Amino acid sequence: MIITLIVDSYASASNGTTMTTRRFAEVLMKHGHTVRIAASTVDNIDPENSFELGISKIPVLYQVSKSQGFIFAKKNKKVIQEAIKGSDVVHFLLPFGCQRYGKKICDQLHIPSTAAFHLQPENITSTIHMNKMKFVNNYIYHKFKKFYNKFKHVHCPSNMIADQLREHGYKANLHVISNGVSDAFKKQEVSKPELLKDKFVILMIGRYSVEKRQDLIIHAIKESKYEAKIQLILAGKGPWKSHLEALGNELTNPPIFGFYNEKELIDVINYSDLYVHASDAEIEAISCMEAFTCGLVPVISDSKISATNQFALDEHNLFEHGNYHSLKEKIEYYIEHPLEKKQRSLEYIEYAKQYSIDNCVSQLEDVFTLAIEEMKQSK
Repeated sequence: MIITLIVDSYASASNGTTMTTRRFAEVLMKHGHTVRIAASTVDNIDPENSFELGISKIPVLYQVSKSQGFIFAKKNKKVIQEAIKGSDVVHFLLPFGCQRYGKKICDQLHIPSTAAFHLQPENITSTIHMNKMKFVNNYIYHKFKKFYNKFKHVHCPSNMIADQLREHGYKANLHVISNGVSDAFKKQEVSKPELLKDKFVILMIGRYSVEKRQDLIIHAIKESKYEAKIQLILAGKGPWKSHLEALGNELTNPPIFGFYNEKELIDVINYSDLYVHASDAEIEAISCMEAFTCGLVPVISDSKISATNQFALDEHNLFEHGNYHSLKEKIEYYIEHPLEKKQRSLEYIEYAKQYSIDNCVSQLEDVFTLAIEEMKQSK
C-alpha cells in the first residue's frame, strides 16, 4: 500500500504522538509499504515521500506549544494535496488544521482515510491550569468530535480513551490498538554509573508538565524513611522543569534531569530499580510500557482519566492518584521486598510480549485494509 501519515510534528522526538508516528512509519516500511509523511518538518529517510508543510507560528500559541515539545504544521494546501494524491489510504494522527484540510481532499478524491485519537483534552487544559474544569475538557471533546465524526474508523490506543469518546458522542468505529513498543526495548545487563552504585534508582519518563505529576514522586521520596538512599531520574523536557528542580533541591539526592536518545534511555531503564508513572491524564503511556518491557517494575497512578493503570498486575503496582503518601508506601514496599520485585520483573517481561509494535501495526494495517475495501464497495 501507499500509506500517507499526516501529523503536525514529526522531526522532533519530544512528544508521544511524534514518537508513535515515527515508529509506525518505520514498521510499515519494514512490512513493505510505501509511507509518505506530511508534517511541519520531516526528516524521513526517503525524500520522495517527505512532504514539508512548514511551521505555523501563531503568536502565543506557538510559544506555548513549543514549550511542551509540540509544533503545529501550516495548512499548506498545495503540499497536502501532493502528499495525498495517489495514496491507497491516508491516516490522520491529530485533529488540527492540516488534518482537517487533508480529510476534505481525501473525500473529494475518494481516497480512504482513517484517524487516530492521540491528544487528550486534559493534556491541553493542564498547560493553562484548567484541567480540573470539566466543562472546558468537555468543550474540547466537542470541538474534536466535529473532525472525528467524519471518519468511519478511528484508532484508539486504549479502552479508557475509547470509552471517553463514546461518552462524548463520537460515532466512528473505535479500534482499540496499543501504540506498541519498539523491539529495541528489552532486558539487558547494564551497570549503574559509579555515582549511583549505592542508590535505589527510581525512574519516570515523560514531559515536565503539570498533568504528569512528577511532583508527587518528589514529595513521596521526601517523606520516605529511605529518602537518603533514593535517587530519582526524571527523563524528559518541558516547561515545568524549574518548578520540579526547586522541589527536588529539598532532597538529599536532588533529581537527575535529562533528555535521552533511545539507546541512552534503554540503558537508564535497565539500570534503574523501580519505575513510577504518576500522571493524572494519559491515553496509554508508551514510556511506562517501554520500562516494563525491559523488566522494570512500575508503580502507576490509579487516575480514572489515565489508561496506564491497565498495566498494573496487582495492587502493589497501583497508588492512589494525587496521594504521595500512597505512592511512598508502594515505593517502600518494593525496597523492602527485593525478591518479589525480581519475580514481578520476570512477569512483566512476559506480559509485555502482547504489546510488540510489529503486532500492533499489523492490527492497524487491518483497519487500513477495511477502509480501502469499504471505499471500493461504495464506489
